[in-house]
Amino acid sequence: MSSSTKKSLTYADTGVDIKAGDQLVGMIQSMMKNTHGPRVLGEHGGFAGMFRLDFNERLFKRNYKDPVLVACTDGVGTKVKLACELGIYNTVGIDCVAMNVNDMIVQGAEPLFFLDYLGLHKQEPATTASIVNGVAKGCEMSRCALIGGECAEMPDIYEEGDFDIAGFAVGVVELERAIDASRVEAGDIVIGLPSSGVHSNGYTLARAAIADCDLTKSYEELQTTKTLGEVMLEPTRIYVEPIVKLLSQYKVKKVVTGMAHITGGGLADNMRRTIGDDVDVHISLEDVPVPAIFDFIQTRGNISQEEMYNVFNMGIGYTLIVRPAFADSICAHLKDSGESPIVLGTVKTGNGNIHLSNLHG
Repeated sequence: MSSSTKKSLTYADTGVDIKAGDQLVGMIQSMMKNTHGPRVLGEHGGFAGMFRLDFNERLFKRNYKDPVLVACTDGVGTKVKLACELGIYNTVGIDCVAMNVNDMIVQGAEPLFFLDYLGLHKQEPATTASIVNGVAKGCEMSRCALIGGECAEMPDIYEEGDFDIAGFAVGVVELERAIDASRVEAGDIVIGLPSSGVHSNGYTLARAAIADCDLTKSYEELQTTKTLGEVMLEPTRIYVEPIVKLLSQYKVKKVVTGMAHITGGGLADNMRRTIGDDVDVHISLEDVPVPAIFDFIQTRGNISQEEMYNVFNMGIGYTLIVRPAFADSICAHLKDSGESPIVLGTVKTGNGNIHLSNLHG
């Protein structure tokens, strides 16, 4: 066939639908605007989002003396495979925000704005809007603005029905309030905040462990009427509000000496990143309630106790290291914010190691 008679090739013929993308923009516009405050500038649909760091109007005044920007990027991992399999798309966006902002607040920072990236097999506006709705909800929970994003339709990269999501967050902290490992001293107290379940780490192992299970079934061992799939897709907890509020209670005294978001690597690996080489952390997990999903995964997958604690959060999603004289008042502040803080242990002179005892399982 000559080039003159050959059918004209279009972008849609290759699997990319520009019109569907345009339709999506209209669907998500209100979701994004719900996360905006007076510091967001420009109109939705621009080439980039704009956010004002300082704002001098009296009602919204928030100026910084020595601001340091804090940036994070992260995704949700293979948790998206379960979302695809179950057709539940409105929770992984919350996970994506959580995985970023929870890392950010560890530095003592306040989240400012967020952008998301979606890689898709095919643009299905209703499905994509459901994912973005989760992102917007996570941003509202984090009090940060969703100021932009990208949806890339790539049928050559993603199999039919597949997608991936990543996020990018920027926050700010006053330099003198930034938290680093040098603050932690012997005598400090460790406090843990409960997780909501598996969060967004270890899903490749978890999925392999429950591969023979019915995701649409409720199991008595899970101690809930929710299905296994719903339990596995429970969103990662966002700790921004209680932590930012807590830090604002102590504007002069630096009573929080270290924090950790408990993600891949479990409690020990993540807490090790928060201390120096001159101290050890001694933690007892005796009083930590472990969500039933972890025992379910461990039993079905025949996974060792050591491996479970090396991979999963096992019930603690966030930790704080605090000055001993303020431990009680900090726990009280956290309870006022709706948290259930658990005193896990103490810091002692050492060599930068984490010691866990009374493990469950």
